[in-house]
Amino acid sequence: MTQDEAKRMAARRALEFVEDGMVLGLGSGTTSAIFIRELGEKVKQGLKVRGIATSSASQQLAESLSIPITNFNDCPQLDLAIDGADEVAVTPNHGLALIKGGGGALLREKIVESASRRFIVVADSSKLVPVLGRFPLPVEVVQMALPIVNRQLVALGLNPKLRHHPDGSLYVTDEGNVLLDCACGSIPDPAKTAADIRAIVGVVEHGLFLNMASLALIAGEDGVREVHP
Repeated sequence: MTQDEAKRMAARRALEFVEDGMVLGLGSGTTSAIFIRELGEKVKQGLKVRGIATSSASQQLAESLSIPITNFNDCPQLDLAIDGADEVAVTPNHGLALIKGGGGALLREKIVESASRRFIVVADSSKLVPVLGRFPLPVEVVQMALPIVNRQLVALGLNPKLRHHPDGSLYVTDEGNVLLDCACGSIPDPAKTAADIRAIVGVVEHGLFLNMASLALIAGEDGVREVHP
């Protein structure tokens, strides 16, 4: 089974949790894009849903598939958010602990998923890890504060590196901020790491999602298994 096949399997399983009339959080990244396309097929068949997207790219994809888009003025709380993750770990104190933000949309993702009654992660089995930290932890930073934040992340031993596009240009988020990707190696205490990062003035958000997801749908050779906190 290829990684794309596993992602599609997880996305299709997530569709089983979608009910008519729901307001959905539409995630970002490759797995979420597969889910949005599958959702678009259901909408063509008559499913009535509305969505709030976690990135401009996801919103454009949803709109191209005639999935109605709403906003927090009209829908301050969502029924369900479906999104991927760069890493998923089951922890004793933080439930399903995630690293997200590899696609650069961590701020909007955290806003949307914190406003959802239920948040389900969809991922292939390569994303399930015993301890977070192998995947670089993204930290979104106000551009003016970049030198200050960078120094303090270095002092914390988090090994930050400014994100650029493949062509060498600076990566700027939908909100006009920059990203520092921290090569932590291992994050044994995600809550402490999250608090240390959040305490730095100039940090907008970080990619640790703790005690937010209620279920992870992990697809592999043996099918899709449900991983609970």
